[in-house]
Amino acid sequence: MRHLGLLLTAGTLALTLAITAPARALIVFDPNNYVQNVLTAARELQQINNQITSLQNEAQMLINQAKNLANLPYSSLQQLQSSIQRTQQLLAQAQRIAYDVQQIDRAFSTSYAPATGSQSNQALVINAQSRWQNSVAALQDALRVQAGVVGNLDTNRIQTSALVTSSQGASGALQATQAGNQILALQAQQLTDLTATVAAQGRAQSLEAAQRASAQDQGREQLRRFLTPGQGYQSSNVRMFH
Repeated sequence: MRHLGLLLTAGTLALTLAITAPARALIVFDPNNYVQNVLTAARELQQINNQITSLQNEAQMLINQAKNLANLPYSSLQQLQSSIQRTQQLLAQAQRIAYDVQQIDRAFSTSYAPATGSQSNQALVINAQSRWQNSVAALQDALRVQAGVVGNLDTNRIQTSALVTSSQGASGALQATQAGNQILALQAQQLTDLTATVAAQGRAQSLEAAQRASAQDQGREQLRRFLTPGQGYQSSNVRMFH
């Protein structure tokens, strides 16, 4: 009986020790759980890498957008405007019959009007002189405009070279577009010079043709007066302008 009591006491003590033993004595390595933990960590790391890559892409997009929105550092606008203003000033300095519709109409109703029998010999001479002076002035104006356009050629050459270089070195879409627009503006300025040259030359040719036509008309009137009895006049008053 005593022996049985000792066994019960020993069993109780052993059970108590087993219950109060440290937890680390009960840890057991689980391979499946370890694999799952590693896979979970790998997936989380991949997500982090993906987020980093996405942030890098967004940063690059912002950099590209900044480049695309950057203005072209070179501008030829001032030089082009100066060239156009010089050409406009030369056209505005046209002598005698300028580029004005009302002024042209007045001239062709007076100096270039057909000669009539009611006009005096002196009036015919004055009109002939005026027409000749108009032609000479128009020729001078045409030459001045041509000289101004030729003077713009060197400026155009410099601007073309600078704009092409800027276009080739453009860092973004906006810079490339601005360079292209300035090249178009340069071409427009060159067309303006060409238009001015053609206009000035055409003016001179038109006035010269009008002068010849009026001279022929006046010559016929002077011949009619010379051949008409009672309407002859002294040769000192006769001037023929061809």
